[in-house]
Amino acid sequence: MKFGAFVALTDYSMGPAELGKALEERGFESLFVPEHTHIPVPTPDGRQFSKPYMDLMDPFLALTAVAAATERLLLGTGVCLVVQHDPIVLAKEISTLDLLSGGRVLFGVGAGGDGPELRDHGVDPSRRFKLLRERVEAMQHIWSEAEAEYHGEFVDFDPIWQWPKPVQKPHPPVLIGGNAPNTFQRVVRYGDGWIPLLEGLELPLGDRIAELNALAEEHGRDRLPVSVIGASRPPGPEVIEQLAEAGVERLVIPFPPADAEKVLPLLDEQAKVAEQYS
Repeated sequence: MKFGAFVALTDYSMGPAELGKALEERGFESLFVPEHTHIPVPTPDGRQFSKPYMDLMDPFLALTAVAAATERLLLGTGVCLVVQHDPIVLAKEISTLDLLSGGRVLFGVGAGGDGPELRDHGVDPSRRFKLLRERVEAMQHIWSEAEAEYHGEFVDFDPIWQWPKPVQKPHPPVLIGGNAPNTFQRVVRYGDGWIPLLEGLELPLGDRIAELNALAEEHGRDRLPVSVIGASRPPGPEVIEQLAEAGVERLVIPFPPADAEKVLPLLDEQAKVAEQYS
């Protein structure tokens, strides 16, 4: 099993370049960063957002800094809220990052769940999953075709040219987040893998992964890899063993958005854990 890191990058966390170097030096495979463009005021339904999620850096600019400072570390979004972006612009941002990094992007995507935040972007929350699908499919056409076009309910454009194309062919892996009843249908239809949060999953995960791959086979697709993000605390040995036995390809371990003095010892500790299962 591969091990990545999940960090909410802010102006008071380790800098992206410094963090990326530290992760690569310790053998971590990837870095995943979350996204919120903003948090509505007051917070909806009285929900409390932790301060880091109110202070997040732009994920693509931060990952570009990581790319420039590293050679092997994979660059993941965990997850990009695609419905808050123009798909033509986002396609260029992702393909540019993939080119500059030498083909290291892992494009984790989600539809978001906060109604006011989505409405600020002109998105009807009740239609967000169809919007997500259309925007991802449109980007996949842009990435893989010289003259791309897409005609859907929400995304509609005639043939266009857009370069650069991604290094990864036909495009960077699209990892679908979530754990709702229809998530697997989304993964099989337009994803290249599943990336749920550890919190909320029922372990052991073997039956769920078997269900995903049975559905993939029904639709003529190969086995789809599973990555799991722990967004609150590093999992213990028992959980790691369960995930490994279930066939999880990648475990993404959370680290706090703090300075190097606090984070580096935690990286050292979790790197030793990862060595036991890699």
